[in-house]
Amino acid sequence: MHRRPPLLLRALRALLCALEPWFRSLKPWFRALPSRLRALEPWLRAQPARIRELPPVLESWFRGLRSLSLESVLRDAERLARRPSRLTLGVAAGTVLATGAVLAGVSAGSASPAAAISDQDTAREALPGEAGGHAAPGGAGTSKAAGSASAAPSASGSAAPSASASAAPSGSGSAPASSPPPARPAAPAPPYLIYDSLTPGAIPASAGVVATYGDGAGAVPASEVAGRGSVLWISVTGQDTAASVIDVEPGNASPAVAASWAWQRLSADPQAVARIYTYLSEWPAVQAAVASFPAQMRTRIHWWIADPTGSPHIVPGSEATQWYWGPGYDISTALPGF
Repeated sequence: MHRRPPLLLRALRALLCALEPWFRSLKPWFRALPSRLRALEPWLRAQPARIRELPPVLESWFRGLRSLSLESVLRDAERLARRPSRLTLGVAAGTVLATGAVLAGVSAGSASPAAAISDQDTAREALPGEAGGHAAPGGAGTSKAAGSASAAPSASGSAAPSASASAAPSGSGSAPASSPPPARPAAPAPPYLIYDSLTPGAIPASAGVVATYGDGAGAVPASEVAGRGSVLWISVTGQDTAASVIDVEPGNASPAVAASWAWQRLSADPQAVARIYTYLSEWPAVQAAVASFPAQMRTRIHWWIADPTGSPHIVPGSEATQWYWGPGYDISTALPGF
């Protein structure tokens, strides 16, 4: 018995029969293909030569970029300025000024306002340069770990950039005698050093700012710092709200005690600041203790952070950083206004 082909096979045969005229129409195109390729032969042969010409073109283009300079820009601006129908003199001058500003702007510097130790402390004296290094206290009233920094400091601090005097213009057209000279910008105050110790006598006499302990087992008599330029008194108990600084570390005031001390001090005087000394590792706990203070009050809390790396630096977010510990005294770098 003859079996009929499957439906799919019949559909495929019908499709091939329908496409047969299209396939037959392609035969002339394929027969003409060699002649068409031969027509493209001159164009294909010319491409390597054009590719070989490309590097010299690019080289000359880059050479033109390298030759671009301020003088050429100025010449072009001057040339355009002579053609008022195309470009006004004002636009040409703006081009020159803008170019000069871009080239000269990188030499401009910034300055911060000068400030001194505020609050109930004595005025800060200028610190002379000092080399050599000893370091921080290690006795009653403090529990700093020994040997945290091995290198002695090599300088007393960073120097303030001096204001440069501007030269008077020469020429016949001078300003009237009655005109006051332009005000010279004030030189910004530089960071300064603080020396702290349980034995202030170990601190160099040239130190301008001295910090020592006013209460606790290591309380220092006022007579030992007589004649010092500026003295910061440190409280380790938190009971002396007239002290300049509270010391938050194991064995001294806790973060909660420091928060209470700061609240009393800042509430009593709207102009006062509360300086809180603590270790870098203890800082988050103390910050959490004062987090409920009003925002305006928190801005008057100045942080003195111990980070004894042996190199002068300021921990970001702090106003002073104790970077050196030693057997005789510690050294900190403080920002103006600490």
